[in-house]
Amino acid sequence: MKSEETWRYIHSERNDMADTWSTLTAAQWANASWCEGWTVQDTAGHVLAAAEQTPLNFYKEMIGAGFRFNVFTDRAAKRLGALSSDDLVARLRNRTTTTNHPPAPVVAMLGEIIVHGEDIRRPLGLKHTSPEGALTAVADSWKNSNLLIGAKRRIAGLRLRSTDSHWSHGDGPEVTGPLISLVLAMSGRKGALADLNGEGLPILAARP
Repeated sequence: MKSEETWRYIHSERNDMADTWSTLTAAQWANASWCEGWTVQDTAGHVLAAAEQTPLNFYKEMIGAGFRFNVFTDRAAKRLGALSSDDLVARLRNRTTTTNHPPAPVVAMLGEIIVHGEDIRRPLGLKHTSPEGALTAVADSWKNSNLLIGAKRRIAGLRLRSTDSHWSHGDGPEVTGPLISLVLAMSGRKGALADLNGEGLPILAARP
């Protein structure tokens, strides 16, 4: 997928995420997200941090965190998560046309907004449908990569097959379900396993 098309998906997902944030109550902002130890508001701060990130600032903050990635992400999430909900919405909307990003493939930014969007929405019972093309791009990017999320290792020896698209990957015991849930499972989201089926599911569920 060309970067221009990837950015169109990213911008659309960010706009939809801002729409979701604009409807949340104080209780929903304080609710636990699917990101361990983070509230919905913390996770929103992380989403915004990624959307505003630049290579220079990335390295600066990583040095400040002693090159500990978890510390780096947690600091930014808590710092920006402390903003008001109105500021979070406004600042994310300001990133629906920009193409700055940290030193990572552009498709990584697409996976970032899709997965963290679900980290926020699913615990709140909110529904969202990402375009098939966007989900396919993320799944194809992650299936052969262990960068940060360890997807390649997590799905090794399994066949993943989407039941709502033509996407499939791998050989071995099968895991089937909606493509968004397969993407979430590839990233280690245990909550998505309830949407999946197949003889390979217990194997996938047992992997960290």
